[in-house]
Amino acid sequence: MRTFLNVTAGTLLGLVLTTGLTVPSLAQSNSTPTASSIDFGDDSSDWAKDGECDDPRFTGEGMADQLVDEDILKDATDCKAAFDAGKISLKDDTATAPPAVVDVNPPAAPKASDIDFGDDSSEWAKDGECDDPRFTGPGSADELVDEDMLKDATDCKAAYEAGTVTLVEEGEIRPTVSVSDIDFGDDSSEWAKDGECDDPRFTGPGSAQELVDADLKKDATDCKAAFVAGTVTLKDTGTSPADIAIATPIDAINFGDDSSEWAKDGECDDPRFTGTGSAQELVDADLMKDATDCRAAYEAGTVTLKDSSGSAATTPIGEIDFGNDTSEWAKDGECDDPRFTGTGVASTTLAEDIMKDATDCRAAVEAGTATYQGEQQAAAFDFGSDFSKWANDGECDDLRFEGPGTNKKLLTEDLMGDATDCKALLDEGKVSIRKVYTPEYAAGAPYDSSAIDFGDNSSSYANDDECDDPRFEGPGAATTMLDSDRMADADDCKAAFEAGTVVLKDGES
Repeated sequence: MRTFLNVTAGTLLGLVLTTGLTVPSLAQSNSTPTASSIDFGDDSSDWAKDGECDDPRFTGEGMADQLVDEDILKDATDCKAAFDAGKISLKDDTATAPPAVVDVNPPAAPKASDIDFGDDSSEWAKDGECDDPRFTGPGSADELVDEDMLKDATDCKAAYEAGTVTLVEEGEIRPTVSVSDIDFGDDSSEWAKDGECDDPRFTGPGSAQELVDADLKKDATDCKAAFVAGTVTLKDTGTSPADIAIATPIDAINFGDDSSEWAKDGECDDPRFTGTGSAQELVDADLMKDATDCRAAYEAGTVTLKDSSGSAATTPIGEIDFGNDTSEWAKDGECDDPRFTGTGVASTTLAEDIMKDATDCRAAVEAGTATYQGEQQAAAFDFGSDFSKWANDGECDDLRFEGPGTNKKLLTEDLMGDATDCKALLDEGKVSIRKVYTPEYAAGAPYDSSAIDFGDNSSSYANDDECDDPRFEGPGAATTMLDSDRMADADDCKAAFEAGTVVLKDGES
């Protein structure tokens, strides 16, 4: 977006020299800056610690011959040593040398000896970043939580003495979410990728001067870069971090496979996604079939997941009713509620556990290992009737079940024929439904079949819409299986596997 000032990315970083995330006054002190008043940054330059100062804000005999803007604030050790030795000084140029002091008569910063840094009892203590939320600046960790207050003494004291963090003033608004918590959207704004953040949810020197609601969540690359650099922060809207739209963690998304005709063409063809990285034409047939393209686009921020209504999935955690902990599997470290998906969710979930594993599911969502998929009412399991000659004998004779309450010999002729026994034993916890027969399993289709060798179609029963390979079981499998059909019904078994109607038997590959 055009602005009234032409400000380079390097200058934007420079503008936050001594104030962390706030906009400094342009008034300069007449006094000579001291090392303690300069934010030297960190040592992330390729040329850091080589004995020369590579930060172009400085000048003098201690400087490297070649200087580039990308090394601003990135050669702290060399530049501080050279400054202390009197071999360099700050340039007298506000375009590259920001004011060493932000006010004519600023209040004196507390001495390190006057600050109670606490102890090192934080899980993240001594990792080279200050995790105490009382501090702010480039030496602070991206994610700060109140439980680490006064618990990272070594890191925070070192950063404070190096000038890479300052104490947060009482009442100061500061970000309480990390970059991974924010849904930056896509790059569909007319002003995207122009080096300024045009999303009106953000504020700071890295934001464009003119902001319009039409650019909300449409300048992802610029705003993410500025947020990471500390030149923009989320505006204070009176909401808590839980109310900010949270982007679905990439590890919680099943991208599927690359079986689409349009896979690996540089565009995401999966209709679950939206954004500038999506193909113009999207069809349901490509659902979960363009994994490589869609994963790359999601990582680049050019697509986001849609929700069930077709809009970007942004359910705030504060709006989710997690229910209670009455599930048999509550508080076991896994989310057992089938309304969620992700690495933190149990591999098998049951409709009966909807809203009954609140503690586990809330923890998984907060950790980014589970994603809320919306309210659902899973289809009821059909127990069938009692037509089996073994019905009502106190054992479950239906091969869809497993467990100590089942008969040792299960026949296909008894499928759905022992309802009373199987239901009673399921309620008692003596049998369980094989996952491939649960309504939830088929509802989770399509499944990735890329790791399975299905063989060929040499079976006499190939292409009859039933899987005849005896390595598989499930409602999509034939009732009679022959060893001669092993790996000989590829198309049928692959289709059934992806549809969630067959699975490989235990021990098969």
